[in-house]
Amino acid sequence: MGRRLRLRLRLRRGRGGAASFSGWRRRIAAAAIVTAAITALIAFAVPSPLTIGFFFFPAADSSGGDRSPPPPPLPLLHPLPRRAASALASILANSTSRSSASAPPPPPIGNSGSPKANSSVAYWRMSPDEALAYAKKEIENAPLVVDDPDLYAPLFRNVSAFKRSYELMERILKVYIYQDGQVPIFHTPDLKGIYASEGWFLKLMEEDRRFTVKDPSKAHLFYLPYSSRQLQLAIYVPGSHNLRPLSLFLRDYVNTIAAKYPFWNRTRGRDHFLVACHDWGPYTTTAHEELLKNTIKALCNADSSEGIFIRGRDVSLPETTIRTPNRPQRYVGKRRVSQRPFLAFFAGNVHGRVRPILLKYWDGKDDDMRIYGPLPNRVSRQMSYVEHMKSSKFCICPMGYEVNSPRIVEAIYSECVPVIIADNFVLPFNEVLNWSAFSVVIAEKDIPNLKNILSGISLRRYLAMHTCVSMLQKHFLWHAKPLKYDLFHMVLHSIWFNRLKQIEVQEQ
Repeated sequence: MGRRLRLRLRLRRGRGGAASFSGWRRRIAAAAIVTAAITALIAFAVPSPLTIGFFFFPAADSSGGDRSPPPPPLPLLHPLPRRAASALASILANSTSRSSASAPPPPPIGNSGSPKANSSVAYWRMSPDEALAYAKKEIENAPLVVDDPDLYAPLFRNVSAFKRSYELMERILKVYIYQDGQVPIFHTPDLKGIYASEGWFLKLMEEDRRFTVKDPSKAHLFYLPYSSRQLQLAIYVPGSHNLRPLSLFLRDYVNTIAAKYPFWNRTRGRDHFLVACHDWGPYTTTAHEELLKNTIKALCNADSSEGIFIRGRDVSLPETTIRTPNRPQRYVGKRRVSQRPFLAFFAGNVHGRVRPILLKYWDGKDDDMRIYGPLPNRVSRQMSYVEHMKSSKFCICPMGYEVNSPRIVEAIYSECVPVIIADNFVLPFNEVLNWSAFSVVIAEKDIPNLKNILSGISLRRYLAMHTCVSMLQKHFLWHAKPLKYDLFHMVLHSIWFNRLKQIEVQEQ
C-alpha cells in the first residue's frame, strides 16, 4: 500500500508539473502578443523614424543615401506557439499598413528626381562652380508649371524653366561688387533720363543685402559698378567724335582689378558683368579683349550686327525713361481696348535711317495712323504724348541713331502693343520672353506696308496681345525697394541665366 500511494502521488505531481509548464508557455505567448500590440500602437500613434526605428529598424539616412543593413534579429529563448506567432504577424502587418496610411505623403518629385523645393540641398556648402552646375542641371529638368498665379505663361518661352531658374537664383546667387573706382564714374547712379536703367540697377544692386556678398570667394558673379553715362560726361570731349579715351579708361580699370585680385584671371572675366545703357556703352568695352569677348554685358544698345553684343551671352537691357526718380511709375496706366480709337501712333525726333522713311510714307497720310515728327503744339494742346499712347492700339517704336528705343517700355507702360522697327535689335530679355505674344516686329523694308500689316491682325489676336502687355508691365517696373519679378530682378536673372549657359555639366 505504501508503495502504491507514493507512486500515485508522484504521477499526480508529474501531471501537475506538466500542466504548470503548459500554463507558463501560455503566459509567455500572451506577454509577447501584448508587447507587440503595445509596440504597434506606439508606431501607429507616433509614426516617426525615431519611434519606429527604436523598436523595429534603424532610421533611414536623411540625406537619401543607402540605408545601413539592419542588425540580425535576437533569437527567442523559446519558440512561440503557432497561434501566438500567427497573431503577432497579423498585428505587425496591420500596424505597418496603418502607419504608412497615416504618415504624410513624401514631397513631390520633379523630373530631376529630387523634391521640387530642394530645401534639403545645402547650397552654401557647394563651391561656386558646383552650385552653378547643379543649378543648370535643375533648370534643364525643371518640373512642369501649371497656372502659376505670379507668372502669365504666354509671356515666356518656357515658364517652367524660368520659374525654376528664378527660384535657384534667389537661393544660390551671390554677387561681389568691386569697391575700387572713383566717383562719379563708379558707384554714382544717374536715376533720371533715358539712360536711367543703368543707374537704377547700380543703386539697387549696391543697396541689396540678399544677393551681394562681402567675401569674394563665395561669389558666383562679379559686378563692375561703372556708369557709361557718367563716363561719357567725365571724359568725352564734346564734338571730338572720339570714343577711344572712354574705352582706354575702362581698359585700365579692368587691368587694375585683374592685377589686384585673382578673380578676373581665374575665368578671364567670364563670371564678371557690367550694365550700361548709354548708346556708347558697347564701344567702351572694345579696348580690352577679354572684357569685349568674355564679360557678360547688359546693354541697351543690343545690336547683334556690330560684333560687340553676343546673343546668348550678353543681355539686352530695357531702356527706361525716368522723369521723376521719386516716382518711377508715374506714367504707368491701364486703358480698355474700346478707349483706343487710333490704330497707331508715333512722335519723336527724325534721326537715324528708319524714322525719315517712316515719316515719308505715313506723316499726315492717314487719320488712323497718327505719325508725327516732334509732336506739334496744335496737337499736344489737345492731347499729350502720353495720352496719344494710351489712346492707340499700336505704338510705333522705330530705332534712332541706335537700335534701342525707350518707346518700347513707354508703350508697355501705356498698355499699347509695341511695333518694333529695328533690324538686328536683340529684344530685352529675349532669352526668356516670348516677344511674339505681345509685340509686332516689322522689318525696315516693310515700312510702306505698315498699315496693312497692323490692320491684318485679327481682333482676337489683338485682345490676346493687349492682355499680355498688361500682364507684362510688372516685369518692366523699377521700385525703390525691389519686388519679386520686377525689372531689377529680371535684369539680374538674365545675367544669371546667361552665365549658366556657359557652364559645362558633366554627364553622370
